Amino acid sequence: ADIVLITGGLGPTTDDVTRESVAELLGLELIHDPSVMSAIQARFTKLGFKLTDRVGLQALRPAAATVLENAHGTAPGLYLAPMHTGSHTSPHLFLLPGPPRELKPMFLERVLPQLKNIVSQAGGSIPLKRSYRIIGMGESQVEERVGAALLGIGVELGYCARPGEVDVRLIGNENTLQQAEIIIEQALGTNIVSHDERALEEVVVDLLIARKQTLATAESCTGGHLSDHVTNVAGSSQVMLAGFVTYANAAKTRDLGVDAALIAQHGAVSREVAQAMAQGALRISGADHALSTTGIAGPGGETLNKPVGTLFIGLASKDGARCVEGHSFNTDRATFKSRATLAALDLLRRHLKSL
Repeated sequence: ADIVLITGGLGPTTDDVTRESVAELLGLELIHDPSVMSAIQARFTKLGFKLTDRVGLQALRPAAATVLENAHGTAPGLYLAPMHTGSHTSPHLFLLPGPPRELKPMFLERVLPQLKNIVSQAGGSIPLKRSYRIIGMGESQVEERVGAALLGIGVELGYCARPGEVDVRLIGNENTLQQAEIIIEQALGTNIVSHDERALEEVVVDLLIARKQTLATAESCTGGHLSDHVTNVAGSSQVMLAGFVTYANAAKTRDLGVDAALIAQHGAVSREVAQAMAQGALRISGADHALSTTGIAGPGGETLNKPVGTLFIGLASKDGARCVEGHSFNTDRATFKSRATLAALDLLRRHLKSL
């Protein structure tokens, strides 16, 4: 291989042997890097941790290695350009930390620019990429609608499925990607959440910020999962006013003003209660929009007419919009909560975009 990416094994414990192994294989001495040590000391001081001798081992690097700064941890990444070792030439070597929160930003900020430069210097061309996030359809459904047409125009095509979502990833030149966009837009339409890898919650927060509007949530079955998704987005403080987790019927009445008689008549998992929860959250918070969730996550709790997986999502807006959607997600509890959260956010997305 011309390029080798190695992840993990750069930490301070005895099983972290990546830098030592690479130095040995290339016949390089491990040297102490004062700038790395200074960065480690500054991070430990900021976090209030005690610096140990083993942590200081992360300041060692093979001679000739270029340090890739780690803004999210102590172990820096390392890059080694090709070297002649006897009758062989080593590949481009990238030594990267394993934890995703450190690895991902380092790859995007430090490694990817170098990879592009390596390819360019070798006389290669870098193809373009598009990624479309699709909601409310399964992988096989998406492929049935667009697969043959996309392959027919010569793009490289891949799918990545998650519960309730599918990413369609395309690689090709500018001309074929323009053709692909027309195919995808015509076939998938309102199911397209984004074409720039933004998650659904990011799209919703961006839409609310652009409209200078606010949101409140009233959750039962999702247990705070919906508000958690929203507040994971940078900038959500501009739009998120309040989140109510009213798991018990008494809490729905006390905190949201849902009529106890309404719950007794229709049940907590019902269209009527979902709408009342959304309207209560809207009224109490003063937000522009409110979303509610009530359902049966299982494995118990089902009734004759309401099996496990039953879900109702309510939407209420200051502009007078009122809507309740019913879904059935018969799966495990964690997946049910995730799919319910996505369905609620997508209901708001479609309302904001008048879809």
